Amino acid sequence: MTGQRTPTIDRGRTSGRELGQLLETGPFAEALRAAIRARGLGLERIRYRLRGRGTTVSLATLSHWQSGRCRPERPESLRALRNLEQILGVPDGSLRRLLGPPRPRGQFHQPGQPLP
Repeated sequence: MTGQRTPTIDRGRTSGRELGQLLETGPFAEALRAAIRARGLGLERIRYRLRGRGTTVSLATLSHWQSGRCRPERPESLRALRNLEQILGVPDGSLRRLLGPPRPRGQFHQPGQPLP
C-alpha cells in the first residue's frame, strides 16, 4: 500500500424528504433514480436481487427505466417493479402509481373512422 487515499465516488445521496416528494409527484424515472441513489445500490446489484426473487430484468432495461427512455408496461415488467419497490425499500405501489395509464401501442384507431 502506498498510503494514498482511494478517491471516492459521489453517488449524490438523496435525502428522505426529496425521495418522498418524488414518490408523491414523479415523474417515474426521477423517482426511481432517487430511490436507487437513496438505497445506495448499483444496477448490477439490483438485477442480482431481482433474479433472487425469480425476476429477470436486463441491465439495459433498468437503465432505460431510470433514464426515462422507456417505462415498465407489460405484465412481467410490472411484476418486476413490485419486487423492485421492495428491494429499494419504498412503499408498496409508490413507483407503480407514477406510471399512469398504459401508452397506446401500434396504430391508434378512433371509433367511427374507417380502418386503413
